[in-house]
Amino acid sequence: MVTLSAWPWGNYGNLKYLLYAPLAAQVAYSLAYQEDYSRAFWCLNILIICGLKGLVHVFWSVYNNMLWVSRTLRINPKGVDFKQIDHEWHWDNYILLQAILATMICYMSPPLMMVNSTIPLAIPLWNTKGLIVLLVLHVTFSEPLYYFLHRSVHRNNYLFTHYHSFHHSSPVPNPMTANNATLLESLMLCVVAGVPLIGSCLLGVGSISLIYGYAITFDFLRCLGHCNVEIFSHKLFETLPILRYLIYTPTYHSLHHQDMETNFCLFMPIFDVLGNTLNPNSWELQKKIRLAAGERKRVPEFVFLAHGVDVMSVMHAPFVFRSFGSIPYTMRFFLLPMWPVTFMVMLGMWIRSKTFLFTFYSLRNHLCQTWAVPRLGFHYFLPFAKQGINNHIETAILRADKLGVKVISLAALNKNEALNGGGTLFVNKHPDLKVRVVHGNTLTAAVILNEIPKDVKEVFLTGATSKLGRAIALYLCRRGVRVLMLTLSVERFQKIQKEAPSKFQKYLVQVTKYNSAQHCKTWIVGKWLTPREQSWAPAGTHFHQFVVPPILKFRRNCTYDELAAMRLPKDVQGLGTCEYTMDRGVVHACHAGGLVHMLEGWEHHEVGAVDVDRIDIVWEAAMRHGLSSVSSLTD
Repeated sequence: MVTLSAWPWGNYGNLKYLLYAPLAAQVAYSLAYQEDYSRAFWCLNILIICGLKGLVHVFWSVYNNMLWVSRTLRINPKGVDFKQIDHEWHWDNYILLQAILATMICYMSPPLMMVNSTIPLAIPLWNTKGLIVLLVLHVTFSEPLYYFLHRSVHRNNYLFTHYHSFHHSSPVPNPMTANNATLLESLMLCVVAGVPLIGSCLLGVGSISLIYGYAITFDFLRCLGHCNVEIFSHKLFETLPILRYLIYTPTYHSLHHQDMETNFCLFMPIFDVLGNTLNPNSWELQKKIRLAAGERKRVPEFVFLAHGVDVMSVMHAPFVFRSFGSIPYTMRFFLLPMWPVTFMVMLGMWIRSKTFLFTFYSLRNHLCQTWAVPRLGFHYFLPFAKQGINNHIETAILRADKLGVKVISLAALNKNEALNGGGTLFVNKHPDLKVRVVHGNTLTAAVILNEIPKDVKEVFLTGATSKLGRAIALYLCRRGVRVLMLTLSVERFQKIQKEAPSKFQKYLVQVTKYNSAQHCKTWIVGKWLTPREQSWAPAGTHFHQFVVPPILKFRRNCTYDELAAMRLPKDVQGLGTCEYTMDRGVVHACHAGGLVHMLEGWEHHEVGAVDVDRIDIVWEAAMRHGLSSVSSLTD
């Protein structure tokens, strides 16, 4: 019996979806050979219903992760971390099980399938009597059976440990938690959900609409109870008190996950009342959460102000596909059909949108949030879009200042020198800002510099006159490293050279062509490199980079670092989203730089030119707070 805690296809990963293939094959066969229409009809409907049930979970997850909409109504304020996402990765096992059982029932039940008939419909599209019978069966059979079984597995230590604790292993309820369960528990739920439908059909009052409606509504209500967002107004239950006993709320079921001795019902709290297992705080807590929706919530100490990269990467957001957002971004071809829709959404946000809450996590009781400017990478290179982007950034900074945020860190192009001088524009315009504005480039420079081996005597630097290029060049020359600075501007080169101590100025060398570095095996890339430009690097060259987007890895006989990044401390909590192409728990160095600024309690702004003298200070502070360097060396 213990084997019923595991799924038969548990070791096959995504290959489990091949179990849907026989249903699709039956449909294709019937269409091709024009026979067995009734079987094809039911197989097609089973596939459609399974797809719709999956979409119900996905849409609920989308709503749950749209933090700018749901945050004020969240019941459990904690975030869903990577561990929980992995635990719930195969939440749809239950749907696959239902497809298998439904197929078996249809093939073994002639009343439901007219196998020898060319007319597929053995039951009508709609039957009012069927709805009444189904509701009666649900209330008199499904609800009490589920209540009895649910309470029993909680009160039997063996059953709970081996079968139901899996469901309760998710610390923060969410839509994917709803049907994430063991095989035995899912079989029991199939009986609970199946009897009203089968009973209605066997009594001759079933209908297609009834099957679709009940199957989808059942999962809809399951997701509702686990969504962790209180969607019901308390006024509804004050106006119609009887509803308190007829429909549960997300708060009601969340209390069950907190106090596992109460609130066992499926959807109707009346059975907890009859069984004397109703949590007395159920309705007061629901009202409290709704009333608090308009109140000021916990203020983040740190905000990372990010932006989108391109249309495809937008679908990496946790409010699109949570599981996809929990792994490093890579191009997925199954997302291509969604490109037109995503593009239209992007255009809509371009016309009318504002900066929004994207993700959050907690570090040593510090609330850290990522806000997103609703713009993609290409917007930053459109001259007419510059002012609008700066307005978004400025509004976000002023909002953070008003809320009481300690540090706001600007990501990637949000601190572009040509856009706003690395944040200088906002600090000069608002000299009384209490929030510290940080570009994070000091730590970015530190990460790159600490990845360069100490025995390196010469480097080739592109993007040499940028903020980061300047800082890297000045730091390395002080170490006695010869820096080949690629720039056509003599004026800019000389300006940087004069900043170096006189005895180290000789280590800064201006070059104007890539072939000048054909014998240098350490390239620091701050400007996009074409395949032809990369070809000048000798075999064995290692490419460090701070260019956005990262250069493509054309050379097989060379190695490449990813963008400068740092791994967050191990005690970070509630983190369940990967930052673009970064591994889990890894963030861009500019993100980490702002975080260190907050943890250290520094009172200065970090904008404009990088202070070379602070590079080591910031690096040591990052190490002190448990952040670690990430060297993503790949061939």
